[in-house]
Amino acid sequence: MTARMLQPDPPVLFERDGAIARIRFNRPEVLNAADGALALAFRDACLAIAADPSVRVVVISGAGRAFMAGGDIAQFRDDPASVPATLIDPLHEGLLCLSLMQPPVIASLHGAVAGAGMSIALGCDLAIAAEGTRFNFAYTKLATSCDLGGSWHLPRLVGMRRALEISLLCEPIDTAQALQLGLVNRVVAADALASQTEQLAQRLAAGAPIAQGQLKRLLRDSLSRELPEQLDAERAAFARCAATHDFAEAVQAFLAKRAPVFQGR
Repeated sequence: MTARMLQPDPPVLFERDGAIARIRFNRPEVLNAADGALALAFRDACLAIAADPSVRVVVISGAGRAFMAGGDIAQFRDDPASVPATLIDPLHEGLLCLSLMQPPVIASLHGAVAGAGMSIALGCDLAIAAEGTRFNFAYTKLATSCDLGGSWHLPRLVGMRRALEISLLCEPIDTAQALQLGLVNRVVAADALASQTEQLAQRLAAGAPIAQGQLKRLLRDSLSRELPEQLDAERAAFARCAATHDFAEAVQAFLAKRAPVFQGR
């Protein structure tokens, strides 16, 4: 009698539900700590979403007791020289893909959001957190600098002085502090996180995707532009939106006093 070999669970669960794409970190036994396999699976999921024009919103979450508690210490211990190529590079590729794609990206946070997990959350467009979520930049505790865009997003969200405090001291941040600092958009009861995330995702999925994508790009690019350049970009984005079917539908719906139905074209 031949014993059957059990297939390991995938490190990232990726699914489509209508216009909503979901990425779920799935190493709950280690609080979703990122290793090379998780990094590659995350990158592949992001690339698949970017190639699918029917996706209107992306939700990123974590299985088990945490969103993500950072990088995998076992890999740091056993093969530290491999980390840049096998862990950081694919995660960077996935995060850049999320930043450049049209759909808004929601981080649905609970438990530990630390190190790489905090950097990923900072890189999402919106963040909703369950009460009791704990944030920690954590990198200097391992005698390393950050990755995954943490040094880019953090000062843009909280200002340079607060960013230096958060990153250098690595003190725990609770949800009330995270909300006050602007690290998250909303804090909800722990048992309501899934339903509140779903409501937010459905609301965005029902919106005008081209307009949302143009706004996402304008806001993300604004801090690297002078005002005249930004005004030109706004004009071009408006012209792009005004030429769409969705713009005509929105105008007609407004005049008819009905809800618009957007088709993403």
